Amino acid sequence: MDVILLERVEKLGAIGDVVKVKDGFARNFLLPNKKALRANEANRKVFEANRARIEADNAARRSDAEKDAGSFKDASVTLIRQASNTGQLYGSVAVRDLVEALDAAGHKVTKSQIVLDKPIKSIGVYDVRVALHPEVAVTVKVNVARSPEEAEMQAQGVDVMAQMFERDEAGFTEDYDPNAEPGATAEVQSEEQAEG
Repeated sequence: MDVILLERVEKLGAIGDVVKVKDGFARNFLLPNKKALRANEANRKVFEANRARIEADNAARRSDAEKDAGSFKDASVTLIRQASNTGQLYGSVAVRDLVEALDAAGHKVTKSQIVLDKPIKSIGVYDVRVALHPEVAVTVKVNVARSPEEAEMQAQGVDVMAQMFERDEAGFTEDYDPNAEPGATAEVQSEEQAEG
């Protein structure tokens, strides 16, 4: 289906472009969200008649988004979640969680503005893109940790999981005796040495 774009759509085109898209994408997303019109003669005339107003509205929305983007400078949120010893979360961090955390930090965003490329399923620091407008996006640091202390360490650039495994390796080590009988315990070996 050919459609006329009413706003810039990522990986598709800019305002006024006539693009060919799959029917389902047009019917289920572009047309209901008023991002496009069907490309026929009547709609082309309507678009050309209103082009100046559509572009002015877009410019106004973009300038508002650019003002909002200023408030996101160095924005970061910390989410405390339960996780296993290997750092895997019990569940994942959803877009809804990010919206609530940003809301609490004083940034008004909607679920559709957060671009989560892949789900967050382990502790760590992630960069999440927030598209305030099709042409304006900001990056927010998301710090997922098991405790506020761990979040503080991660914020300073410490790899918490690597440190934890280093500590485990430095723990208990057993003496190795190359002359010991297989399966013999250290007590048995010391008794044998005392007898011998």
